[in-house]
Amino acid sequence: MEKYLAKLMFNISVNNGDDASEFDEQIRIIESRNLEDAFHKARVIGKKEEETFTDSDNKLVSWQFIDVSDVYPLKEVKDGEQVYSNTHKIKDTGSFIKFIRQKSMEIQAKNLTFA
Repeated sequence: MEKYLAKLMFNISVNNGDDASEFDEQIRIIESRNLEDAFHKARVIGKKEEETFTDSDNKLVSWQFIDVSDVYPLKEVKDGEQVYSNTHKIKDTGSFIKFIRQKSMEIQAKNLTFA
């Protein structure tokens, strides 16, 4: 069995009247015989994770699997090697940088041995 990274894309819709959607990009490790089987296995995983539920604000939330957008073979992963990259084009640079730093602080706060 070989290891692959698969990118699964989901559309998250919240029925709150403004027709806004979010898209969730997930990177999964898939073990399979070959790239084609890894692609199909990733699709099955994505379909299984579709769901619709009512959130705490009594709004209908729907996670719909779109498809697998990439599959990469993982031959040998070395320390510090890049396995994924995504470029964001953002107009409000300061807010985006603040958001990323806040996420980093949340990781550190969960494990106080970082300091």
